[in-house]
Amino acid sequence: MTGFGRSEVSNEDRKITIEMKSVNHRYCDISIKLPKKLGFFEVSIRNLLKKYIGRGKVDVYITYEDYTENTVCVKYNSDLAQEYYDNLVKISEDFGIENDIRATVLSRYPDVFILEEQTIDEVKLWELVEEAVKNAAEAFVETRIAEGENLKLDLKTKLNNMAKLVDFVEERSPEIVGEYRSKLLAKVTELLQDTKVDESILLTEVTIYADKVCVDEETVRLKSHINNMINTLNESDNVGRKLDFIAQEMNREANTILSKISDIEITNKAIDLKTEIEKVREQIQNIE
Repeated sequence: MTGFGRSEVSNEDRKITIEMKSVNHRYCDISIKLPKKLGFFEVSIRNLLKKYIGRGKVDVYITYEDYTENTVCVKYNSDLAQEYYDNLVKISEDFGIENDIRATVLSRYPDVFILEEQTIDEVKLWELVEEAVKNAAEAFVETRIAEGENLKLDLKTKLNNMAKLVDFVEERSPEIVGEYRSKLLAKVTELLQDTKVDESILLTEVTIYADKVCVDEETVRLKSHINNMINTLNESDNVGRKLDFIAQEMNREANTILSKISDIEITNKAIDLKTEIEKVREQIQNIE
């Protein structure tokens, strides 16, 4: 199911901005792009998002701005500076040259002054990141809920159409047995002409045919699956995979009806039924 969420949280020192969007996917696939400074939070962010997301391909973009002026500090390596100085003095004595060393000159030697980033309070930073993630995820879920309501209405319309098709098959099925009996009697009478038709043999043949084309079990199961799917749509928990399984069972029953009956009217309705089931299966992939 598609969705979008955005959040921006800041304090006097930092600002976190999060944007997340999703497209349809059978499983939960979360991709997170975040600055290197926040890299150690990736697992925590992923685990937090999974509390809100159960299905879909979700892309999460996180930006981080640091307003603090003193993000780095200068560290003076006195031991190293002393070594530089002692060696420069020795050079002066060894070669008998003037020792013109000044502090500014000595400070330019490698690693006398080192720039170090100040330690970040990870607990406070996580509190900021967590708030931003939660706000974005909640907005994201709201958009998915709105889309889910529209999908529910569309699916219920399709399921009602399927129920009407099943009703037609159920009503038409007994009629084809009577038609088969009439056609069989007419054909046998034509072939035997004046010879009397044995009703018991005719009845046996019709009974065998009726058993062969009987789809009562299939229509009963289809109605049960349709009602089950409607009830499942009204549940609040994650129902996508359950709906997908029900749709597979419905498709199996429709295939069985097509394989049993060659009547053109039932065949056409069964094909329409399979078409509706396929549409439902496609829509179900959007439901978490």
